Amino acid sequence: MDELPIGKAVDYTPAGLPENRPLIGRYCRLEPFDMARHCTGLFAAYRVDETGKNWTYLPFDGFDDPAKFEAWAQETCTKSDPFFYAVIDPESDQAIGIASFLRINPAAGSIEVGWINFSPLLQGTRASTEAMYLMMREGFRLGYRRYEWKCDSLNAPSNRAAKRLGFTFEGIFRQALVYKGRNRDTAWYSVLDGEWPALKTRFERWLSPENFSADGQQKSPL
Repeated sequence: MDELPIGKAVDYTPAGLPENRPLIGRYCRLEPFDMARHCTGLFAAYRVDETGKNWTYLPFDGFDDPAKFEAWAQETCTKSDPFFYAVIDPESDQAIGIASFLRINPAAGSIEVGWINFSPLLQGTRASTEAMYLMMREGFRLGYRRYEWKCDSLNAPSNRAAKRLGFTFEGIFRQALVYKGRNRDTAWYSVLDGEWPALKTRFERWLSPENFSADGQQKSPL
């Protein structure tokens, strides 16, 4: 009788949990979320978005009251999973966006980046790319084998960002969620540990100051 196929053997030590320490880059700094330090700056940064589009694909709406924002942040951003970072502009020392690690599974070696909400002060900047690089680098430094990105399949900017950042599209989970009274089909993306060294080189080449002209335009794309 033929033997059934099985996966290749893996010599794997469970990964570590996210650590309470900042991730330092050239264009931004990621600090573990702190209510007292980050809420005021974040609320002000999010208020720059007068259209409300920032909140379209998130499971909650924008905030017009700092007390309501602080209540949401206390409930959402102070847990160990998801583990939130505030993205800090080093010039103003202001929090201008958030992102988190979530669905953290050290035994399986998988971790997801999500709850990404970058204010207009961060969107489209070198710092926004560097923030995602710093988190991906940290995930693989901690020993994860699989780094995930998931988004609404209709969220074109998020899907484009995943592909630009080097994630591989894996498919659509149909009718995966209901949020804000509507359906969400979820697009799944991943980067594997074996893909990280080459991707790390790409990130570092793109983030190098030499890749940008005097007026801030990139010379080579990511």
